[in-house]
Amino acid sequence: MKAAVYYQTGAPDVFRYEEIADPIPMDHELLLRVEAISIEGGDTLNRLGGDMATTPHVVGYQCAGVVVQVGSLITKFQVGDRVVTTGTHGSHAELRVAGEAFCWAIPEGLSTLEAACVPIAFGTAHDSLFEFGRLQAGETVLVHAGASGVGIAAIQLAHNAGATVLATASSDERLARLVPFGLDHGINYVTSDFEEEVRRLTNGRGADVIIDSVGGPTLQKSLRSLAYRGRCISFGDAGRDSAPTLDVSTLRGNNQSLTGYFLGAELFFGTRAYDMVASLLVDVARGVLQVEIDQVFGLENAEEAHAYIEGRRAFGRVVLQP
Repeated sequence: MKAAVYYQTGAPDVFRYEEIADPIPMDHELLLRVEAISIEGGDTLNRLGGDMATTPHVVGYQCAGVVVQVGSLITKFQVGDRVVTTGTHGSHAELRVAGEAFCWAIPEGLSTLEAACVPIAFGTAHDSLFEFGRLQAGETVLVHAGASGVGIAAIQLAHNAGATVLATASSDERLARLVPFGLDHGINYVTSDFEEEVRRLTNGRGADVIIDSVGGPTLQKSLRSLAYRGRCISFGDAGRDSAPTLDVSTLRGNNQSLTGYFLGAELFFGTRAYDMVASLLVDVARGVLQVEIDQVFGLENAEEAHAYIEGRRAFGRVVLQP
C-alpha cells in the first residue's frame, strides 16, 4: 500500500510518500480501505516529536472507509461496511487496521468524508462540555481555538444545550464565521486579553465551563477566568508552549475544578463514550450538527496539509484522501 511515512520526527518535510507492507488484522481487528483521513491536532504533535511505533512510521488517529477484511472475533462489522475508526497511529495510509471497539458504522446519509471528522473532535467536545464540564442550560462556556475542529463542534453543542457561548480565535474574520454555528461573543486573542474580555462579557462573573485545547500560559489564564464553581477541562497543548508551573491556588477558595481529559481512555475503559460517539454520528447525519471541512489534500501531499494546519490557516477540519 501507499502511505505518508517518516523515519524521524520533525517538521512537515519529514514526510515521504512510499510503498510499504499492507497491515494484517488480528482476530479482534478489521482492515479498512481508507477513503478519508481527518488530520487531528495530535497527529501534527506526534509527527513533530512523538513516539514512533514503527520505522518507517505511519502517523494518524482517525480515518474512514470501507471494510475489506475482518478478524475471526469481529461481530459488529462485515466486509463492505462503511466505518470510521480511531487508533494510536496508522491513518495516513491506503489501508488501516483498527480494533472493533474503536470503529463505528457510518449512518445512512452521512458521507464518508464527513464521518472521518466526527469521533475525536465531536466526542472530545461533548465529553468536555457535559460528562466532565457538567454544562447546564443558562451557563456560560468559553471555547478556546473556536475555529478548530473541536472548537466548532463545542460551539454547536453548547449552543444547542442552551448555554451562552464565548470563543477565542486569531482574527475578527474567523470569529464572524463562527456565528452561524452558535457563537454569542467572539474574543480576538491577538488584539484582546481574553481573561479581561471574559470578565467584561460576563459582568465580572467569569465562565462556568472553559474547554482549553491550548495549554501552557493560556491554561493558567483560563483558571483565572472561571466563575465561582467553574470547571476547566484541559485536553491539549496546541499552543506548544509549556508553563513552568501551574498555580491552582485560586481554585480552592472559589470551589473550582481543573480536569484533564483524553477521549481514548474513555473509549478504552467502557462503552459509554463509544455510544456517545455513535449518537453524535447520527446527529451529524440528521443535520443537527455540522462538520466544517476547510481543505482536502491528496495523501501524497501530507507534508503540505500538515504545514497548512501548523500555519494556523485552517477553519475546521483538514482532510487527506488516498
